[in-house]
Amino acid sequence: MSCHPFALLLLAAVSTGVAPSFAAAESSYVYCDNGLRCFKAPCPSNSALDLATGTIIKGVSIDSSGLPQADKAITDLSDALYAGKLVVRGSIEHRTQTIAGKEYSLPWLVATGIVRTAKDSERKHYSSH
Repeated sequence: MSCHPFALLLLAAVSTGVAPSFAAAESSYVYCDNGLRCFKAPCPSNSALDLATGTIIKGVSIDSSGLPQADKAITDLSDALYAGKLVVRGSIEHRTQTIAGKEYSLPWLVATGIVRTAKDSERKHYSSH
């Protein structure tokens, strides 16, 4: 009988170790041109609003290569993305890039799907909104 509480404790420990990485894996974002212009790399011209937290990630680039074919087929996909018109599912990764001989860890929104059209309230960080 003393084995049963230990098994529950072990299950709880394993669950807490797995759950945070799974929960943080994907979120929904509105990606757009934020109106800032680039004078030197890295460029701060785009940002992404994390709809789960309300956090704006500045200087983020987007990797849309993982979108399903149906999402890639949307007419003017890049225009819609840069204008903040779409909510995309994905995750933020930090990728190391060498720019002018310096290494930077830059945020990338790795898009895995298009969720829906963005609401006006979700587009308020977009430059012309």
